[in-house]
Amino acid sequence: MARVPVTVRNMVNPLRRTPRGLARHYRDRRPHPSVELVHQPHPWTRALGLVTVVVLGAWLGLLIVGNVRTPVGPMNTTMTLRPSFTGGTKINVSPLGALQLDSHQAPVRLDVNVDQLDPVRSQALVDHPERLSGLQDEVAEDVEHGTLDLAVRSCVAVVSGATALGLAVYRRPRRALAAGGLALTLLVASGGTAYATWNPESVLEPKFSGLLSSAPSLVGNARSIVTEFDVYQKELARLVTNVTKLYDATSTLPAYAPDPSTIRVLHVSDIHLNPASWQIISSLVEQYEVDVIVDSGDTMDHGSAAENGFLDPIEDLGAPYVWVRGNHDSMTTQRYLEGLENVLVLDDGRARTVAGLRFAGIGDPQFTPDRSTKPGAEESQEEAGARLAAALRAQRTAGKPVDVAIAHEPSAARGVDGEVPLVLAGHVHHNEMEILKKGTRLRIEGSTGGSGLRAIEGKYPDPIEASILYMDRDTRRLQAWDEIKLGGLGLTTAEVSRHLVEENQPGATPSPSPASTAPTAPTPTAP
Repeated sequence: MARVPVTVRNMVNPLRRTPRGLARHYRDRRPHPSVELVHQPHPWTRALGLVTVVVLGAWLGLLIVGNVRTPVGPMNTTMTLRPSFTGGTKINVSPLGALQLDSHQAPVRLDVNVDQLDPVRSQALVDHPERLSGLQDEVAEDVEHGTLDLAVRSCVAVVSGATALGLAVYRRPRRALAAGGLALTLLVASGGTAYATWNPESVLEPKFSGLLSSAPSLVGNARSIVTEFDVYQKELARLVTNVTKLYDATSTLPAYAPDPSTIRVLHVSDIHLNPASWQIISSLVEQYEVDVIVDSGDTMDHGSAAENGFLDPIEDLGAPYVWVRGNHDSMTTQRYLEGLENVLVLDDGRARTVAGLRFAGIGDPQFTPDRSTKPGAEESQEEAGARLAAALRAQRTAGKPVDVAIAHEPSAARGVDGEVPLVLAGHVHHNEMEILKKGTRLRIEGSTGGSGLRAIEGKYPDPIEASILYMDRDTRRLQAWDEIKLGGLGLTTAEVSRHLVEENQPGATPSPSPASTAPTAPTPTAP
């Protein structure tokens, strides 16, 4: 094989290396492909997801370990914090029912379940009633210790639940710790809000349900609670004793001891031919020892003579029955009621004194049993209100001022603003309490008949509603009222809500009555 001269080899080798060099140079000058990033969620979406994990984890933590079993007086209780939009405190006393207090405004609610009465401590109270004098301090101390334990346990439960769920969802310790820290922050903020909005007077306006609906009758009226707390304390102690006996020997709740300084008025309205109403009214009269019943109309449905027999049980209700005509009640109905014993029919501003209170009322100017609307209906209501107001002024001029006015429709009742301290109405089938511009208080009652047969027209039956008005016997002014609500057709629920007049709140100053602010003529000397 012929050998290539060295000179030729030296000339060929650079030419061989040139394509490799050009290729390397080309590769170096080519643009590098960009790396596509993984899609990241929006920061707000990530924040919302974290908050969801925190709230769900905190709630699960509270459900699993966020409760404390603690004795409160003679009772063994379980205290728990629950997420809530309204806050407040709920005390469950099985099997008697529940008690709700508007104690605070925060996204957490305090639930207190009375599990059972300790037999040893309960029997000691029954055998030695003198120990009840120190029961209040003992209960307060027990509640304080239980609340402190609940706060510590809730913090641990909330942080543990949020951290564990955060670790399960994100699989990153840092994210999990962030979830736990945020949960603790939210709980502390909720506790601060509850502390800032704490209302110790909420115990004066409780809402009862179940068998505890009879509880307001155990403690008397609002005035006795505010001004005679020592008596109220003894009544509570007596209630504890009797509930102890109830658990032990199924005894009944204690009987209602009426305060002699008050007049109890049962306000009913819009019965609409519901025969169950008479039994309910009779029961309330007996339970609350009612002094007088006020019916603000629509007792009937069509006002026909054939319906008159429905009214006969009124004579046996056990209290005077003051009545005004509604738009479903005819003059035939009114004349029939005027012939019944124990019934006082008020119309055209006529006034009567019953049970120490002076009432005046006017019948509805409209008769619309078919629920039609006649031309000039609103004007006729305003005219009726004006006639009632004129009658009230005449009564005051004669030295016999009226304490309570009655009309069926609220539009007529508003016409007496400034002429009387309290006016009662119905018609709208739900209860309201309103302070009118000149100071008169308007109380609108719901349907004591649950809207009658119309209750089946809606998706849910209308409740049966009535009120107990506590009137001061000396000043004849409203002190407090209990709103009574029973489940409608086919339901068996019961609620009683206690409400105080603003002037009767602890520390409040009495406001002048409407009659004192309205212009009055000189009062003539009584004959």
